[in-house]
Amino acid sequence: MLALRLVLESFSFAWKALKSNILRTILSLLGVTVGIFAIIAVLTVVDSLEKNIKDSFNFLGTGVLYVNKWPFVPEGGGEFKWWEYWRRPTPSVNEFKFLQANLKNQSAMAIYAPKGNNVIRKDNNSIGQIGLRGAGLGYENIFEINLDQGRYFTADEVEAGRNMVIMGFEVAKALFPDQSPIGEFVKIRNLKFKVVGVIKRQGQSFLGTPSNDYTTIIPYNSFRKLYQTGTGTWNELQSMFGVKGNEYDIGLVELENEIKGLMRTRRGLRPGQKDNFSINRPEAIANAISGLFDIVGMAGWVIGGFSMLVGGFGIANIMFVSVKERTPIIGLQKSLGAKNYFILFQFLFEAVFLSLIGGLAGLVLVYLLTLIPFGSLEVVLTVKNVVLGLGVSSVIGLVAGIVPAAMAARLDPVAAIRAN
Repeated sequence: MLALRLVLESFSFAWKALKSNILRTILSLLGVTVGIFAIIAVLTVVDSLEKNIKDSFNFLGTGVLYVNKWPFVPEGGGEFKWWEYWRRPTPSVNEFKFLQANLKNQSAMAIYAPKGNNVIRKDNNSIGQIGLRGAGLGYENIFEINLDQGRYFTADEVEAGRNMVIMGFEVAKALFPDQSPIGEFVKIRNLKFKVVGVIKRQGQSFLGTPSNDYTTIIPYNSFRKLYQTGTGTWNELQSMFGVKGNEYDIGLVELENEIKGLMRTRRGLRPGQKDNFSINRPEAIANAISGLFDIVGMAGWVIGGFSMLVGGFGIANIMFVSVKERTPIIGLQKSLGAKNYFILFQFLFEAVFLSLIGGLAGLVLVYLLTLIPFGSLEVVLTVKNVVLGLGVSSVIGLVAGIVPAAMAARLDPVAAIRAN
């Protein structure tokens, strides 16, 4: 009960101090408001950018490693040694079958090959610049292929290389504007393919990364009828393997080591030789890009820090004035038995309360910022940043109020009562 009464009295005193000179209080809290707004706004934008960037690479799947000729980012950091990567052999079907037979730490794997800028035709309708993917068994388990209509390929269709196709939403919409495409035929490089499925609309990503909306998927062996996907260095089209790990393999460390060992064995690499293949992680691209925003976050802290320094001095000034105005009341409280910690807590609570008001005002401004449309960038104020803003505001209030509160707690009750 004592603690509750203490909080209520402190709240009452803080509210009276706030109302006694509204203009002075607003001007003093403006620094805290601007500071919290600057810090939380920058962190919110940075967090939203990172989230949107990582979401842009969802088309690569989650918990997946990719065996490829080319690395997603420079190996070992620094320069992208394209002349070295170019000389590597392309992953082959036989290598995929070798991994498939020997890998133990995988839950799904598939071989696939991409080809951009294709034209898909249906009678007099056609749509160009379409991504075509040849997908092997297990492809649907590696990537999120959410179908709006129809079904995925059967194992027999994939193995036999049947001319079946699954189309993206926009491809189906362009070629079949007034009817369902399921069971109909389209032409890809003058070969007829039967439509068995349509992928759900995905929409454009923040970075404009490949979208399933403008993609068509055919069985891998059907793809090889259209394009050469050999193992030589000069091949334009290169196959790659997607391998999904088990849930217990944290960080896919065991899977990566196993793939590396098997690929080196298959290619006959001696212990001293470098790998002539890459094992890629989707998060490597996102981390490389999102790491650039750390500098922006630091800039927000520096700008906000100066504003909060001004705000802290303003709150300290309010508290010094409040102690002087309430000196007789403090003396009366202490003469009636109030302990030093009671007085100290009152003024600290008042300082924190005032600072929190400034912080809340800054958070409201950040929330209003999130309501502004930024195109494909979705800006979201997270709970983490709200808690951070309130926490920083509380610390400012404690630091700004500790000296005035200590002065009030040390006042002599007799001298305080006699003060004018």
